[in-house]
Amino acid sequence: MSYANDMSTLQKVARTDAGLASELRLSVMRLRRRLAVERHPDNELSINQMGVLGVLTRSGGALTVGELAAAEKVQPPSMTRTVNCLEQSGDVVRRPHETDGRQVVVELSEQGRARVLADRDRRDAWLARRLKELTPEERAILRQAAPILANLAQKD
Repeated sequence: MSYANDMSTLQKVARTDAGLASELRLSVMRLRRRLAVERHPDNELSINQMGVLGVLTRSGGALTVGELAAAEKVQPPSMTRTVNCLEQSGDVVRRPHETDGRQVVVELSEQGRARVLADRDRRDAWLARRLKELTPEERAILRQAAPILANLAQKD
């Protein structure tokens, strides 16, 4: 099936909210899988572990396990296991919380920062190459859609 036929079919299915939901779900899942394939070849961390490193990178600082769990929408015990693995691999370090002695905070190590940046650069480069194949109008639509999709991803 050609790209034009794919687009025509998608436009027909996406006329209803249910059809749009189905097409978005499928498209986002396929794009996520494709981006996962583009990970840096030396990166042995899981997608979930990389997600935690990404949260720490975007936060620009140190976060508690609870804050990481909330950001990644997982339970704190699951996040503790993930942080333990990342600490063992040398990608994060734990230190005492500055004001609350009962808590520890997690921050990126230099290795973790380098890993995130290398992985991000590789996947961004792949996606940038694909975006160049689109028309200016299609890229403009995606520029408008990107913040909407980001907002959808944050909703409970």
